[in-house]
Amino acid sequence: MHTLRTENAAARANTVEPVMKIELGKPAGVATIAGTATAVPPYLLTREMVKERIKDVFSLDGMRLEAIRNVIDNSRIDQRHSVFPVDYIVEPRPLSQINTEYREKAVELGMEVTAQALAQAEMSPADVDMIITVSCTGVMIPSLDAYIAKEMGFRSDVRRLPITELGCAAGAAGLARAWEYLTAFPDRTALLVSVELPTLTFQRKDFSQANLISAVLFGDGAAGVVVTGREASGPRIVASESFLFPDSLGAMGFDLRDSGFHIVLSRDVPQLIRERIKGLADGFLARNGLRQRDVSAFLLHPGGQKLLSFMEAELELTCADTEISWDVLRRFGNLSSASVLFILQEWMTRREMPAESYGLLMSFGPGFTAEMILLQWP
Repeated sequence: MHTLRTENAAARANTVEPVMKIELGKPAGVATIAGTATAVPPYLLTREMVKERIKDVFSLDGMRLEAIRNVIDNSRIDQRHSVFPVDYIVEPRPLSQINTEYREKAVELGMEVTAQALAQAEMSPADVDMIITVSCTGVMIPSLDAYIAKEMGFRSDVRRLPITELGCAAGAAGLARAWEYLTAFPDRTALLVSVELPTLTFQRKDFSQANLISAVLFGDGAAGVVVTGREASGPRIVASESFLFPDSLGAMGFDLRDSGFHIVLSRDVPQLIRERIKGLADGFLARNGLRQRDVSAFLLHPGGQKLLSFMEAELELTCADTEISWDVLRRFGNLSSASVLFILQEWMTRREMPAESYGLLMSFGPGFTAEMILLQWP
């Protein structure tokens, strides 16, 4: 019986059943995205700066130096942001010091995007019933949401949900948890805050290929999203799904050692997604009465240029479809869980979406897992 259930689940994730399109009219318990905000720290890591410094920081020469410089040139990343200047980032520090820096900077950026997202939603901290915080680049106990609630005057009965181990998938997963909460409590409001500071995980003495790629790819940033069951004008969350890839525990993550976080990043990750994304997207849409041609907005997590190129090719998307994902990658690098929320804000502020149009939001993270959200504009 267990084998049969497993096979059925796999088939369900990779097939599209012919279904009649259903009307997803506004139901009771709507979860509307009422406000978004993003923030980045002040220090820049430009492409040329990284190309210049990586030789000495990692003592590279010859073919290995040429190879990593080619990776930098082909990354499609022009710049990233950091909470500290590059000279400070590259120096080894005790884990206790790094974690103190993480807490201070996470609270600072988290409060910034909270204030901005609430202002855009025309709400105050007293209007928020639940705070969801997501991050994978540091550890805080009490968690980030407790600091935000205390410093910004949230109600003492606010519910808190910190999520710390979903990596790049956590932005979408946080939206899904907000939607589920509002389905249960339709008259309430949830705040999602993502803060990622991957520059604090930099490891100068780790010469693995994964660490070298990480040093080229990731940037710091934060995002906030207000999701409400009250009347609001933004896009609605109408469905969500997760998919846990089989036999993929070692594909992505962190090893926590005495020196801090060490990236785990398999070179197979882009191919894992390439093989599955079409079936995942088509199956998710079909279960909601839709096909890909019904989708007007594709909000795809830009994990890296190869990953984004594979998604674009497998879903047969145009440059216009993926322009915003490429732009976020170019300007900010991979922001882990915050990336897809940066893309969400860009779609909401830069594109005039037709009434009743649909958006497909997808991100991927450790586990290895895919998170999918279906949006609909009013």
